[in-house]
Amino acid sequence: MSIKSKKLSRIQSISITLLTVAGLVNYLDRSTLSIANHSVSQDLGLSSAQMGMLLSAFSFAYAFAQLPVGVLLDRFGSRIMLGLGMFVWSVAQFCGGLVTNLNQFILARVALGVGESPNFPAGAKVVSEWFGIRERGRPMGMFITSSTLGPALAPPVLTVLLLTFGWRYMFMITGAFGIAVAIGWYLYYRDRSSVELSESDEAFLNEGSNDIASERKLSINEWRGLFLKRTTWGMIFGNAGIIYMLWLFLTWMPAYLERERNLPLADAGWIVSIPYLVGTLGMLFSGFFADALQARGVSPIRSRKWPICIGLLGGAAFTVPAAYTPNLTLAIFYLSAAMFFVQMACGASWALVSVAAPRHMAASLASIQNFGGYFGGSFAPFVTGVVVDRSGSFVNGFLISAGVAILAAIIYAFVVRDRVDASEVSVSSVHTVAEGLN
Repeated sequence: MSIKSKKLSRIQSISITLLTVAGLVNYLDRSTLSIANHSVSQDLGLSSAQMGMLLSAFSFAYAFAQLPVGVLLDRFGSRIMLGLGMFVWSVAQFCGGLVTNLNQFILARVALGVGESPNFPAGAKVVSEWFGIRERGRPMGMFITSSTLGPALAPPVLTVLLLTFGWRYMFMITGAFGIAVAIGWYLYYRDRSSVELSESDEAFLNEGSNDIASERKLSINEWRGLFLKRTTWGMIFGNAGIIYMLWLFLTWMPAYLERERNLPLADAGWIVSIPYLVGTLGMLFSGFFADALQARGVSPIRSRKWPICIGLLGGAAFTVPAAYTPNLTLAIFYLSAAMFFVQMACGASWALVSVAAPRHMAASLASIQNFGGYFGGSFAPFVTGVVVDRSGSFVNGFLISAGVAILAAIIYAFVVRDRVDASEVSVSSVHTVAEGLN
């Protein structure tokens, strides 16, 4: 077994640290509107359905931007694409504090979604480049914890900014911070193709991997060929269930605590952090769980797939009592447990990408999965807003999300089976197309 050098260990540490900071900024920025939900709706005179549409504008743009961004990442690398994306989304975030009507705000949120689109596919690519296949679960779990730590830190931080400076300056301050982080990423991160490594480090990174010619660029035929694989479609539709539940919580939980549980904004701002802190444990656990299963002989695909299924079913099981209990303490407990499980599923879904495709396809498969997730998840804010307008309650919105999560678990269990191999995704012949559809 090869041993990695101190140089490689340092590169790995820097990469994961920078990725995690970028992820924290990502979720800090996308959380601002949910924290300022009540203030923005009052200031601009928006109904719950209109707020739902505004909240969904980000995720629809984010979803469709995933398709080209994966190809761009695999062609130009994470340093350029994530640095540029972070700069764009931070400028859009800053402009969110300058809007005067719904249409302007929708445009700012669309730009935010497009700018944020490279973040997590870039993370999958960075992990696949700088970590061997046997050690990818933990770093991916660490990076993805930014999607739980961000929403956990965002409520108290953003609430202080909101109450001190108002919602407009809250947007502008967070946007300026993101611009600084974007510059730092570009200055300090390097793609693997631009770094000279020793033979032993190359051997360590490639050990146990079947990737062939992984340094070559992704072809358009290979990208199209990904859509001919059942595993790809299982990841697309299955991830929609994960993101639907996560996006419901992220966009509506502060308003849920204010309206359904009658909490003042100052209290809701820190209470909403509790489920996300517990969710961070679920995210971290997913990496250890996946690596432990693989160490016991479970295949790379199944070692990632089963934590996803367990997480989705657990998330659904705890969301139902959260919807019905009249007790605030129990509601937070159930929501925290639901968040633990659904974040475990989320972490494992990203770890699945790193073992389901060759390295030169990792970002493309990640972006395709994220497209499916956020296209399906984009309906959560709007559907929930309509439900609240019609019923005056979040109960049915929670029940719908539980049903979607159960369906997603079934899809992962029975559709996601095999690795998407580079030699299998070429569409240069009719024979290959036919095989891909089997």
